Amino acid sequence: MRAGVGYDSHRLGEGESLILGGVRVEHDRGTVAHSDGDVLTHAVIDALLGAAGLGDIGGHFPDTDPEFAGADSLDLLREAVRRSAGAGWVPEYADTTLVCQAPRLAAHREAMAANLSGALGAPVNVKFTTGEHIGFVGREEGVAAHAVVTARTR
Repeated sequence: MRAGVGYDSHRLGEGESLILGGVRVEHDRGTVAHSDGDVLTHAVIDALLGAAGLGDIGGHFPDTDPEFAGADSLDLLREAVRRSAGAGWVPEYADTTLVCQAPRLAAHREAMAANLSGALGAPVNVKFTTGEHIGFVGREEGVAAHAVVTARTR
């Protein structure tokens, strides 16, 4: 058994989509990113790759590669699961925390957990917190996410 830790953050910008855990959330701003900017899914990907000893998300899905422009992060997670399985590691569980001052996200918790669990093939717990009006999250300049994934050998 191994555990991996993941983190991601993106700034918020006008006219962008806010996709978190595969859910499109209504908000006046969205994440500025090369892919769909889903920080929650990106943190899970990084945690899984870490547990499998496969480096990080940037090494597998670089933001300099046009192939990943606008990519659906849940598809990237499915690919990370496939690559982890190829290295002999299967995800068991994920615990996540999404850090976002606004909008309020509790109504989306179940959909996010279901999307992530479906792509990961393991249960996912989704938690939320704010930036308490400090730092880049608290000033509503961006959003961030943390994740821990446990994995076992096949």
